[in-house]
Amino acid sequence: MSLAGKVAIVTGAASGIGAACVERLAADGARVCGSDLQPAANIVACDVTSEDAMRDLVDRTVAKYGRLDIMVNNAGIGESSIPIDEKPAAKWQKIIDTNLTSVFYGLKHAARAMKRQGTGGVIINMSSILGSVGMTGAPAYVAAKHGVIGLTKEAALELAASKIRVVAVQPAFIKTPLIKGMEASVLPLHPIGRLGEASEVAALVAFLASDEAGFVTGAGYLIDGGYTAQ
Repeated sequence: MSLAGKVAIVTGAASGIGAACVERLAADGARVCGSDLQPAANIVACDVTSEDAMRDLVDRTVAKYGRLDIMVNNAGIGESSIPIDEKPAAKWQKIIDTNLTSVFYGLKHAARAMKRQGTGGVIINMSSILGSVGMTGAPAYVAAKHGVIGLTKEAALELAASKIRVVAVQPAFIKTPLIKGMEASVLPLHPIGRLGEASEVAALVAFLASDEAGFVTGAGYLIDGGYTAQ
């Protein structure tokens, strides 16, 4: 799969799945702008919960590289387990803002740039297995990830005429800092007998971003080791 000549943005790029996506897209030939909350080597600072920051991220990338072909809305945070009847509204809102509203901002401004250049593009939204099933103790996370799937479907329909594909990726538990300390408890949930690797999720992202996936839009793609087949 060649992404030569393509320009991509990946949010939440400092570690885990985001870092793996940056590495894979670059290896396949794309020029990649990685962003995260805190700047680091080859990572630009961007608070994805701020629409102004997301607009600026897209505009700076287009100004630097001349175009935007691939937007990977990957940034997200986990949720501490608190009974739903005790969940503070502020904690609920932080998860929704980071895991769902930020995807809307990224999608909105990527679509704006892609429409303006007139050559289409691909927007890839990071959902989760919890966009298809539930899990006790994570009401905001489950709601946000289900919301990402719904947003993906709507945007795919709306943007199809502009040659912009919109898809979602739904990983199960992947060996990243997000699940640190949970590995032993979640491993048995995967019939394949192991946790996923960030590089495996990045490989799916790279395929969906490529011209080989040109007829793929409007759906979420599970990469879950059989988790949701049970």
